[in-house]
Amino acid sequence: MTLRHGNSRYEIRDVQYVSSKVIYIGHKEDNEVSLKDKNAKMSSLVEMSETELDQIYSFAIQLAKDAGNLLIEALHSRRQDIDSREDLTEKLNAVDIVTKTDTEVEQFIHASISQRYPDHDFVGEESYSQGSTKDYLVTDRPTWIVDPLDGTVNFTHAFPMFCVSIALVVKQKPVIGVICAPMLNQLFSACQSKGAWLNERTRLPLLGQSIGPLPKNAPGKCIFSCEWGKDRRDSPEGNLHRKVNTFVNMASEPNGRGGKGGMVHGVRSLGSATLDLAYIAMGSCDLWWEGGCWEWDVAAGICLVEEAGGLITTANPPNDWRTCTIEPAKLGGRLYLAVRPAFDGPEETARQSQERAIREVWKRANKLDYSRPGVV
Repeated sequence: MTLRHGNSRYEIRDVQYVSSKVIYIGHKEDNEVSLKDKNAKMSSLVEMSETELDQIYSFAIQLAKDAGNLLIEALHSRRQDIDSREDLTEKLNAVDIVTKTDTEVEQFIHASISQRYPDHDFVGEESYSQGSTKDYLVTDRPTWIVDPLDGTVNFTHAFPMFCVSIALVVKQKPVIGVICAPMLNQLFSACQSKGAWLNERTRLPLLGQSIGPLPKNAPGKCIFSCEWGKDRRDSPEGNLHRKVNTFVNMASEPNGRGGKGGMVHGVRSLGSATLDLAYIAMGSCDLWWEGGCWEWDVAAGICLVEEAGGLITTANPPNDWRTCTIEPAKLGGRLYLAVRPAFDGPEETARQSQERAIREVWKRANKLDYSRPGVV
């Protein structure tokens, strides 16, 4: 299979799955490149200079644009192919539909990264799903974490809320995040200490300092974002029932639900965790509460939210949620609560308003069960 990035062509000649990581062996034009000794080349983490990070950032932005174009091309080809539905397969259940587009776009992204940065690790949704373990595998080494198509159900229905997500993680921290939603003509990008941006021109959040602190009665007057997830078991102990109970708590009148009614301004479900986080970074949504995501769903979005001034912690309320120190979410923890960027107000700082909103969500949230090996 031949893939393109910029003016370069890559021929994927072989694919080898090792546990749940994938190694591509290919060549760029006539120059043979072997990546079999990839892990041996990097015995210790090397700190990146600002110049190196800038170069990687520019590379990631262009790569996301190119991958986004591939998604649009795939959408157009489906329109022209009346038999395309025969290529669809079910993944776990009918809600999560995947096509060959996921795999082809991930192969393109991985080939491009491996050609430019052969010493970097790579974790992608499609390659990970081929492995035999669901352990958390990200180390302190520079690691690209990629979702070639987040919002596959949306993509299948030509609903525009789908995207490519590309992140570079160093020492467990996302330092670069790029999200391309090609049907929306939206490109979100962020780099450590350089802020978060929409279409490379508009700094996030969209309203700037006028966005102010979180509402005094948060979650009241807030847009609350959430997703239904894949776990559809009709059981009181299942995650679906726990999520629905939390959704109703957040939406109910203040005196309802035994005092847990949050009276949020509105509830949104975009069908893409990656875009949920991008819209938190924009300030278009105030709160996002979710469980069941993987690191490729959130890595780029975490970088965006943090660079925009937002805050991300665990979705599950700690036992001492009223007084505990609010810690950052674990990248592979599969439990996330994000709060939009904020600025200082006359009565409290931005951080104080964000933490107040987090505790109010915890007050109303049911604990979710998404335990995972390798996450402490």
